[in-house]
Amino acid sequence: MKRVLILEPYYGGSHKVFLQGLQRTVQADYTLLTLPARKWKMRMQLSALWFVEQIKLIPVEQRFFDTVLCSTFVDVAVLRSLLTTIPGWNHGARFCTYFHENQFAYPTQIADATIQRFTSINFTTALASDSCAFNSSFNLETFLAGIRSYLKKATDMKLKGCVPAIREKSLVLYPGMDYSFVDRIQSQEREEGPPVVVWNHRWEHDKGPELFFDALYLLQKKGVAFRLIVLGQSFANSPECFEEARRRLTKETIHFGYAQSSEQYGELLGRGDVVVSTARHEFFGIAVLEAIRAGCYPLLPAALSYPELYDDIFLYPPGKLAHRLEELLAYPIHLGHDAISTLTQRFDWDECKDQYKQWLF
Repeated sequence: MKRVLILEPYYGGSHKVFLQGLQRTVQADYTLLTLPARKWKMRMQLSALWFVEQIKLIPVEQRFFDTVLCSTFVDVAVLRSLLTTIPGWNHGARFCTYFHENQFAYPTQIADATIQRFTSINFTTALASDSCAFNSSFNLETFLAGIRSYLKKATDMKLKGCVPAIREKSLVLYPGMDYSFVDRIQSQEREEGPPVVVWNHRWEHDKGPELFFDALYLLQKKGVAFRLIVLGQSFANSPECFEEARRRLTKETIHFGYAQSSEQYGELLGRGDVVVSTARHEFFGIAVLEAIRAGCYPLLPAALSYPELYDDIFLYPPGKLAHRLEELLAYPIHLGHDAISTLTQRFDWDECKDQYKQWLF
């Protein structure tokens, strides 16, 4: 059986769910080394050194791995160079990096003079990896575009071969989805009352919550009836618009906050009629797929990764969110079983596991 060493310095959220699904679905002998999902900048700069120290603690006879799987929070160039000095290490190990995101395309809330340090680590990580998998074409293309722009700044150093080299060893592998927590929920008759709008994203600026709540305030002012479920993980520095929305939308609210279990999360999604994204940044969109699986009709920006994954009927152009949402609330569209399957099933782990086997081994 192939031996795989997984190095994940940001073991939480979608990164954790992805690795759990991979280990359940793709058969291999896995060794998992992780750090908690916090302080991402420090993780990118120092986790490679920390992982090398952890690998030294593994008995020499167990240090032979066929594949090393990293996320983009690992500096693979540093990692790979340091591992050459460790006794028992397999110098022929295949290094694979999964790009859940890339720092070139991540919208910072405020100007960050240090961001080039982290885009550079993404860049050299790609160069040092044997293969790179991206969770969408949007992710891959924005990454390569970012590198091209970055290299133009080096006016006296022409590095024309870097982008073609990375493209040649890169592929798009959509993250496998585990819908079991949704599929276990017994279908119930639709509740009487106004349609239910769901927003189930991280409570951070890059998910565009202000745009979402502003659209709801406009509909509220116009007397459009709706109910509201707000889900997603909050943080100490979450945007203030959430507390304002909690006050202003009290009458419409069914639930407002993080679901404490996957069962509760699935049940709340199952009460929804339409799921909305207002993301300024989205390389794939796991939360949207979870809501669709539960029966929510998606209303998504005609940008980012969404046009790659969904037909135009599910997308809204800039400035048209409130208008499109009002239309859906007036004439709700309920997704049938076939439509749900068409939109979600191709991302199920069972559907994509063979692609991951080919990539890793």
